Amino acid sequence: MGQDNLWQQFLNWLNSLFKSAPASPNPPQPTRNPEPPGPPPQPVERSVLLIVFNPHIPSEGGKPLVEIMGWNSPALLAQSYAAHLQDSSAGFARYSIVQTVEVDEIPVKADGYQYTPDELLGVLRNHGAGAHQPDTADYEQILMDFNIPEMVDAGQVDEVWMFAFPYGGFYESRMAGPGAFFCNAPPLGGAGGAGTRRYVIMGFNPERGVGEMLESFGHRCEDTLRRVYRSKTGEANLFERFCRYDQKYPGAAEVGTIHFAPNSQADYDWGNPRMVPSRCDTWLNFPDLGGAARPVNCVDWGSGDIRLHHAWWLRRLPHVSGEIGGIRNNWWGYIIDPESVE
Repeated sequence: MGQDNLWQQFLNWLNSLFKSAPASPNPPQPTRNPEPPGPPPQPVERSVLLIVFNPHIPSEGGKPLVEIMGWNSPALLAQSYAAHLQDSSAGFARYSIVQTVEVDEIPVKADGYQYTPDELLGVLRNHGAGAHQPDTADYEQILMDFNIPEMVDAGQVDEVWMFAFPYGGFYESRMAGPGAFFCNAPPLGGAGGAGTRRYVIMGFNPERGVGEMLESFGHRCEDTLRRVYRSKTGEANLFERFCRYDQKYPGAAEVGTIHFAPNSQADYDWGNPRMVPSRCDTWLNFPDLGGAARPVNCVDWGSGDIRLHHAWWLRRLPHVSGEIGGIRNNWWGYIIDPESVE
């Protein structure tokens, strides 16, 4: 059995562990070679600190919240997420969780408010009724509590993945360190601006699945690459071209965005059967973008399945050697290493 088949079996096994809707059939593969020409960049290892906020609830006999709510295992979600990123980047992005901390606490809000465990459970069971506002957690306190800037500076970790719960106050992604920029959330200041390296803090929710985690990563990609290409205009802005979809560019769709597939007519419209011409497969041959458009619809990216669409989108991000106009052809390098973004 080939290595690719073994890898796909591993991904399928991980995905089967989570309570999500059954995956749609695999979309048809492009007729051209799915691996770009030219030597691929050398894989990059990234070390992760995994922090899981999982408070025990007194009124439920001291059981942890994740167990009470019947949510997914954060540890298994993190493993599957890392495996998907490695697969989607053609093996370039290799994340390893080097330390896991499970915390029997609820994050304090930026204004100092903190739920009691039973109060939080009531908010969750009442679908948000009585939730505290403003919702944002005190990121600076978390960074200090876990000595995160020091760990990053020492090279012990490269980024942080945090799991909480609905109304936990985390952004999907947020950047810290000197020169941090907008990354689906305002950059952190104060303790979050300390140290010598930029890094990303991902915020996840075990109520959801790997598809939603990939969506958080996709928005991180979008904001990072917008910054990389911010000085380019017109056709020279290749990321803007990558993001074209039919509703905005009739007849000239390419890959689209995380929210808009090539034929989407609204946010999250990944299951639309409408046929449109798209040059989405051309990006598998980057930097050769001379391929012709072909008719596509939702069957190509998973018929509405969030995980399949996002994996399809991520696989089309260029990941080859060389550069064009001073920007590297390996976009993944910028996404997983914010230090490399000017």
